[in-house]
Amino acid sequence: MTGIWGIVNVTPDSFSDGGRYLDVDRAVAHGLRLRADGATVLDVGGESTRPGAERVAPEVEQQRVLPVVEQLAAAGVPVSIDTLSAATAVAAVRAGARIVNDVSGGLADPDMRAAVAESGADYVIGHWRGFSSDMYANAEYRRIAREVAGELQERMGEAAASGIAPSRLIVDPGIGFAKAGTQNWNVLRGLDEIVALGPRVLLGTSRKRFLAETLRRGDGDEVSEERRDLATAVTSALAARAGAWAVRVHDVASTRDALAVAQAWNG
Repeated sequence: MTGIWGIVNVTPDSFSDGGRYLDVDRAVAHGLRLRADGATVLDVGGESTRPGAERVAPEVEQQRVLPVVEQLAAAGVPVSIDTLSAATAVAAVRAGARIVNDVSGGLADPDMRAAVAESGADYVIGHWRGFSSDMYANAEYRRIAREVAGELQERMGEAAASGIAPSRLIVDPGIGFAKAGTQNWNVLRGLDEIVALGPRVLLGTSRKRFLAETLRRGDGDEVSEERRDLATAVTSALAARAGAWAVRVHDVASTRDALAVAQAWNG
C-alpha cells in the first residue's frame, strides 16, 4: 500500500498551518498524532516554501527543527527533514532523520548532494525552478510532464555523480513549485512518466492552491481545510493507482481511508 508522509511544519508562515506547531512540544505531539493516524514517515520542516516565502537562516531553521526531529526519532518514528540547506540536512540526520527531502533537488545549495551522499540518508529530489519568491516566473512549459521528468532525470544523474546510490533516491514532481493552475493537473495526468524514471515517487498535493481553485464555487468563495483535505485524499488515491510510492499530506486520517478504499477497489 502507498505510504503516507505526515507534514510537521515547525514554522510561523507555512501557507496552511503556519504557527500552529512552532512550539517544540506541540510539534512533537502533532507528529505523534499523525503517526497514530497512520503516517509511515513524518516530514519535519522549519522553512516555509509557500509562494513568496522569505528564506530562513540555517541557524534559525535548526533551532526550530532539531529538537522535534530528535524527539520523534527517539520515539521510534521514521523522520524526514524538509530542507534546502545542506547544513540543516546534516544536523537533522545526526539528530535521527533517515531521509532528506530537498524540494530543489540539489539546486538551492551546491553542498547538498555531497552532504547527503556522506550522510547515508535517502534523498528526495524535487522538481524545482527557483526559490519561492519568484518561482512562477519560470512556469513555462510545452509538454510539462515530459519536461518535469527530463529535469528530474538530470538531477538523478547529478546525485549519482555525487555518490548517492539509485536505491537511495526518491523523486517528487514538485506540484505547485513553478507550476500554476492546470499545469499541476497536467503533471498529475502524466504521472506515469515520472514513475517510469525508476526511483520511488513521492507526491505532495496537500491543501495546495490548485485544489482550492478547482473546488471554488464562486468569486471570493473560501475553500475550507476540510474540503482541501477531501480533495487531497482523492488525489492521493489516484496517485497510488498511478504508481506513487508515497503521498505527503497534512491530514493523514482522510488519506489513509481513501487509500484503503482504493486498495479494496483494486482487489
